[in-house]
Amino acid sequence: MTEEQGRVQPSGVWATAVGVARVRARETERRDALFRDPLAQAFAAAGGRGPSAVPPPGDEAARRRRLGVAFSIVIRTKFLDDLLERASASGVRQVVLLGAGMDSRAFRTDWPEGTRLFEVDTAVPLDFKASVLRQERAVPRCERITVPVDLRDDWPGALAAAGHDPAEPTVWIAEGLLIYLPEDAVELLLARVGARSAPGSRMGLTLGSRGVIERFGADAEPGSAASLWVSEMPDDPVAWLAGHGWEATSHTLRERAAAYGRPVSTPPQHDEGPGGLISAVRR
Repeated sequence: MTEEQGRVQPSGVWATAVGVARVRARETERRDALFRDPLAQAFAAAGGRGPSAVPPPGDEAARRRRLGVAFSIVIRTKFLDDLLERASASGVRQVVLLGAGMDSRAFRTDWPEGTRLFEVDTAVPLDFKASVLRQERAVPRCERITVPVDLRDDWPGALAAAGHDPAEPTVWIAEGLLIYLPEDAVELLLARVGARSAPGSRMGLTLGSRGVIERFGADAEPGSAASLWVSEMPDDPVAWLAGHGWEATSHTLRERAAAYGRPVSTPPQHDEGPGGLISAVRR
């Protein structure tokens, strides 16, 4: 049996990480790509979601929703790439990706010497990912440390055992993660992150905007990403994060897209509140 034949195929929440890889593969093919992810196509193909796969048939509204989700993935990827670059420039040398999925930043980012990047996720997606990385002979550009643990369990203990030093600043990334967690789990995760964040730590979050579950999840196909969404951001995410000890700034997708030269052509259908792209600093 070849390694490809022996892979466990994506299912459940972590299958959405392969869908994200497909979006990143398509973006990478663009001449004006906002980022380049050379491994994304391999992850997508291994999971049966090659970048040229034809989306399932559906009505126009469903097609627009799929395009909207894909667009948000592209913009949030660029947003967090920039946040990580700024954190590295400030001297932060510890990176923790919570729910790392098919993230390939350890391989596609030019990290400063001494950077240690921890990928926290359950064992099955990390094993799937490892098989693809071996196939592609991928070499990380920093010290990459995988931490196979469920975020519902004692992931802080597993992270500490893997060598994370809470006395040194860390940049934490939770990309496309919190929307899948119930409110109490989100609060616990933030409390745990805060307890392990020295002054000067950074954090990048993506949050489901208010009403996103109603707009996207109401008639979502079973098993699709939107069908698994359960948590939206608070009405005031900046105040909410201040309560957890973070000085945060929120950005809307529309605002960031315009800044990246990808303006949204359609006018907002409602008054836009705080955005779900969050950058934060621990003072």
